[in-house]
Amino acid sequence: MYHGVGGHASVGMLLCPPLGQSLLRTHRLYRQLATGLAAQGVCALRFDYRCSGDSAGDSGSLDWQNCVADIRQAAAELRVRSGCSMVIGFGAQLGGSLALAAAPAAGFAQLILWDPVLDGASHVAELDAWQESLRNDPLHYVRPRSAEEAGGQWLGFPVSLHWRAQVAAWRAAPVRVPTLIVDSLQQPEAGRWSPLAEAGARVVAMRPGTQWGDLHRLEHAILAPDLLRLVVDAAGQPA
Repeated sequence: MYHGVGGHASVGMLLCPPLGQSLLRTHRLYRQLATGLAAQGVCALRFDYRCSGDSAGDSGSLDWQNCVADIRQAAAELRVRSGCSMVIGFGAQLGGSLALAAAPAAGFAQLILWDPVLDGASHVAELDAWQESLRNDPLHYVRPRSAEEAGGQWLGFPVSLHWRAQVAAWRAAPVRVPTLIVDSLQQPEAGRWSPLAEAGARVVAMRPGTQWGDLHRLEHAILAPDLLRLVVDAAGQPA
């Protein structure tokens, strides 16, 4: 969905969504962010990758390269609809990873990545651990679900072996684009944002922290009251 501005917009922002449970939990926030950006003179475009969200296709056919191609196409559409000369790529979690992967092809002038996944194998292990905890959680199920019942899922969303392997193979590499990382993770961790930070990416902390994997908040929308301010500020200056 396109969020235009009154008059000419020189800057546009493409909002690359995360996937799975994070997509649902950030849907309202992405809409609020797009509306707020437009009010500040930055046009924005929200979209879903094919086989996710409201887009056509079965979720079992989700493909990394298709998502990257969708970002490239969405960036081109934003330029056509707005006439903007500069497009900023924004993404949360795996949406940030995909924005990073698509940056050269999409022609992003800047990246704003909110808790992006930089190590796919570690993220897969984390999602597996969350899924294992979920199937044994008494607040969600009267009795623990069997491994067979909960297999092939991440936090209740089906995941194909193909997509699982593609995510596991992801390793972030720096791109020649000014990059801002918005860090709202709960626990400090040395080297978390390597290798982007070493390549010059700026990291800003955002509090309160985001509880991406809290099993008791899976049905709750994520709130990030300072996100709009951080993003608008970043859109007005190089990262």
